[in-house]
Amino acid sequence: MSQYVTAAEAVKVVKSGDRVYVQAAAATPTVLTKALTDRAAELRNVEICHLHTEGEALYANPDLSESFHVNSFFIGANVRHTLKSGNGSYTPVFLSELPLLFRKKVLHLDVVFIHVSPPDQHGYCSLGTSVEATVAAVENAKIVIAQVNKNMPRTFGDGILHVSEIDYLVEVDVPIYSNEVVPFSMEEEKIGTYIASLIEDKSTLQMGIGSIPNAALSKLTNHKNLGLHTEMFSDGVIDLIENDVINCNYKSVSRGRALATFLMGSKRLYDFVNDNPFIEMKESSFVNDTAKIRKNNRMVAINSAIEVDLTGQVCADSIGAKMYSGVGGQMDFIRGASLSEGGKAIIALPSITKRGESRIVPYLKQGAGVVTTRAHVHYIITENGIADLYGKTLKQRANEMVKIAHPLHQEAIEKAYFEFKNNI
Repeated sequence: MSQYVTAAEAVKVVKSGDRVYVQAAAATPTVLTKALTDRAAELRNVEICHLHTEGEALYANPDLSESFHVNSFFIGANVRHTLKSGNGSYTPVFLSELPLLFRKKVLHLDVVFIHVSPPDQHGYCSLGTSVEATVAAVENAKIVIAQVNKNMPRTFGDGILHVSEIDYLVEVDVPIYSNEVVPFSMEEEKIGTYIASLIEDKSTLQMGIGSIPNAALSKLTNHKNLGLHTEMFSDGVIDLIENDVINCNYKSVSRGRALATFLMGSKRLYDFVNDNPFIEMKESSFVNDTAKIRKNNRMVAINSAIEVDLTGQVCADSIGAKMYSGVGGQMDFIRGASLSEGGKAIIALPSITKRGESRIVPYLKQGAGVVTTRAHVHYIITENGIADLYGKTLKQRANEMVKIAHPLHQEAIEKAYFEFKNNI
């Protein structure tokens, strides 16, 4: 039977050697993780696993390595240092399959920390901004501890839990983690314009967070009858929904509803999704299921990368051998869009880094991971244009990719690639 307790009292159930799953992104329950960190002196070998989280990850302090070990399924900035310092690990997994790790008992869970809206009159709470693998974690963990927050928006879909499914409730009043909309650069606006040129009316969209997706969305105001079936979304969709550009009337999956597994943005976004039945939050095993994604005609997947080589190999999770983020859902959606009737799989990125290094490269850095293979990719877009690689030979692909590289790097990239090819 669930009961209200303090955070300190709730986390007493965590024992040495336990594995704890923490809800992700804007819903990160940091009141609970801080309370657990306060117990560091009395705990040993507690594994804390999660996707990208927001806020301070105090348990990730290398000085606490005997007490806590971080297992990231997607590496956020707050725990990235743990891989080098030795108190963290990375587990590669498609976001679509993460719930299966818990359901198949590949990873046994002892405790799960979640962040929910207050119970309604019928005793139901909502996971709010982040469902991802949390439902599977709740179903399979021995103990469920919930941070209950009146600021958590109430969303519909898979994230509705009855208080009877929760062992301990901890009442808090803290803001939900947010990201304000950042103005996009001239280069990002050009990329957005190229992306928008590929999107037809009645398309269904998947995109991530950041300036490039927002730039693309800003160019869609004259489109009609768009749908949303996406791993996550942010503020950029609000105006399009309110102006009936995104109405989801021509989707095949969850028609009439905007579908996502987590979301993150400003308070305006959280107010918009609160008690809004148009927004449907489903588990990542559903949202990111390639078989479901492909059912949407004209499915457009828009993803980014760290670097892309001239044959179309996409590195999106590491800088050389240094892990930076994770596999996430890129391949789930790239494949789903590729198999969709009239679908388009897009990788969009600036042609150079902030330091002026080319992100279109003759070959990937040593140790770099291939998240999307050369056989899967269709379109690569930079501010310099669109490279259509589908059905192209390696030589044709190289020619396409050189055209979208930064002009200062084009000659050197092409020369390095063909010299490399001629020597193997």
